[in-house]
Amino acid sequence: MSTPAAPRARGGQAPRRRVPVRWIAAALAVALLTAVGLSTQYRSAESVAAAGPRRFDPAAYGARMYDDRVVPAVERKAVELPVLVKAMHTGMEEAGKRYGVRHGTGPYTFAVKGTGRAGPVTSGLMHVTVPGLPPDTRVSLQVGSVINGTALRDVVGFINFGQFLNQVEYADAATALNDQMREKLLGNLDVARLEGKEISFVGAFSFLTPSVVTITPVSIKEIS
Repeated sequence: MSTPAAPRARGGQAPRRRVPVRWIAAALAVALLTAVGLSTQYRSAESVAAAGPRRFDPAAYGARMYDDRVVPAVERKAVELPVLVKAMHTGMEEAGKRYGVRHGTGPYTFAVKGTGRAGPVTSGLMHVTVPGLPPDTRVSLQVGSVINGTALRDVVGFINFGQFLNQVEYADAATALNDQMREKLLGNLDVARLEGKEISFVGAFSFLTPSVVTITPVSIKEIS
């Protein structure tokens, strides 16, 4: 007796074999892992650090900016101190706009120069008697081991907050310039020997009041 033929699907086509779902999922997983492996680049920790954003180096910034850009700018912008103080007593806002630099709503910062007699150094400040100033004007040069303020950064006009990642870097830039001044100017200066001598100076200060002028110097010279 002959074996009866298997029933054919409608339309005369043989029925399709169903592929188990788990086989399809496994194949897709293998394909995905292969694609990820081919597209992944394995990099050392050193190469990842080098490719990322550079960290701000205050010391390098100060060394790059101080001699080549900051000192020349302060010297170029410096106004005679008696002229500035007289202008401030006449009209502070007008004096600021004419001679100073201002960032946002902060105080005006001025580049100044002058001559006078060096006095004693107390608390890191050298007091200087400058002719042509009102009697109540107290002029001091920062000569101590700690240099405060941001006058050197602010007075030049071409250093601003937008050039830095955050407020910490902006503050570090000011400190780095102060450090450069302390190293390159004060490191070679015998300030105690200058007491009673006639000196010339160039520097910058941020305005507090016309009667208190505390200058961060970039130049202090004995007048022979």
